[in-house]
Amino acid sequence: MTAPTERRAAGTAAGIATALLAGRWRRPEMVRRTAVALGLPRAPRWVGALVGEVLAAYRDPPVDRPRELAGFVRTTEGWARGWTVDPQPRIARWQPTATAPGRRPYGVAELPDLTALARLLDLDSGELAWFADTHRLERTVQEPLRHYRWTAVGGRLLAAPKPRLKEAQRRLLRHVVGPLRVHPAAHGSVPGRSVRTAATPHAGAARVLQLDLESFFASIAAERVYGLLRSVGGLPEPVARAVTGLVTTVVPHPVWRRVPVPDDADRHHRLGRRLAVPHLPQGAPTSPALANLVCFRLDRRLDGLAASFGAAYTRYVDDLTFSGDPGIDRGDLERLAGEIVVDEGFRVNRPKTRSTSSARRQSVLGTVVNVRPTLPRTERDALRALLHNCATHGWTTQVRDRDRATFRDHVLGRVAWAASIDPVLGGRLRAQADRIDWSTDGDGSAPRPSP
Repeated sequence: MTAPTERRAAGTAAGIATALLAGRWRRPEMVRRTAVALGLPRAPRWVGALVGEVLAAYRDPPVDRPRELAGFVRTTEGWARGWTVDPQPRIARWQPTATAPGRRPYGVAELPDLTALARLLDLDSGELAWFADTHRLERTVQEPLRHYRWTAVGGRLLAAPKPRLKEAQRRLLRHVVGPLRVHPAAHGSVPGRSVRTAATPHAGAARVLQLDLESFFASIAAERVYGLLRSVGGLPEPVARAVTGLVTTVVPHPVWRRVPVPDDADRHHRLGRRLAVPHLPQGAPTSPALANLVCFRLDRRLDGLAASFGAAYTRYVDDLTFSGDPGIDRGDLERLAGEIVVDEGFRVNRPKTRSTSSARRQSVLGTVVNVRPTLPRTERDALRALLHNCATHGWTTQVRDRDRATFRDHVLGRVAWAASIDPVLGGRLRAQADRIDWSTDGDGSAPRPSP
């Protein structure tokens, strides 16, 4: 089938599906609406056969799945008979009907159609189509027309959404993505969970095994996000397509060409192939939550695998951690976990795989878990020394190359981070911080104003 013929067939099937959904789900009315859509005074026999096959396949009208229905129409015997007549059927009159959501999870906003989505995001229909990149322009347009600002940091390519798209993504996170349930093993970017909750199950274990997922966000393609929004989010097809466009992107050609090729050229080329198709951008506020939802089955399978070995499992974004008795270091757990990761569409970053016994320092997400989650000794000692010197010699003597205006926030932020990991250590550090006199320059004089 040539491209023009394929487009005409797709348009005709979409028009027939729209006509079928435009009224009561009963054979006589459906046949009559299809004839009207085709501009025919009477429905030919192939229309009746097509409607009969549709009713046999769909007991209830798939009002949330018009594209699926259009695809099914093209597989029927009635369609095959109708497409062979001369002239071939064409849509003469469109009979649009509003889509409706399927099963809507608790807390998710009711979005029956694109109008409701545009209202939620405070956009008009043209702006919604533009930000959703329905014409796939992001790959080729110049920087002023792009929706993201791209920055290469280390081996990662960060995509920061511009203000209006970022606000739309925040609303989607609040009203659509956030209310959906993630697996208990997921701890990164989950309200009420943290690095401490991810590290605590591994405290005091005889062996800790850690795996890292390569190019995590880039590995989650738009089609997986769309499937998630349809099945778990309960969104109608058009709304799910638009939301998918709003939360995924592709790397522009000029941006990728400027990224230097590292020593590991194979990994660089794999990343380029992933970034060339719509994927979750690393930098969008919706990406961590959507990634957690996409990884629900991965987490469930790895959690079950860990339980079969008598081990514990947690995931913090792209860091997978297992812990248990020394038997988990025999290779079977790592091998089976790697097979599950590949089966779920990801790839293990082998150079970052680590297995540590309790005889050595067991580090998980920047914390030490040999006894309980806490900061590494060097970091603890450095922070204690900083607080002691600030209290004894005046905080200005410790500023060095940091900004004086934000130095207090920097110090108290480090104390808060330590307290979030180890409350016992945090209490001692807060007591030290309370002895610092922030009101003066340490010599009794008033602090100098910030420039």
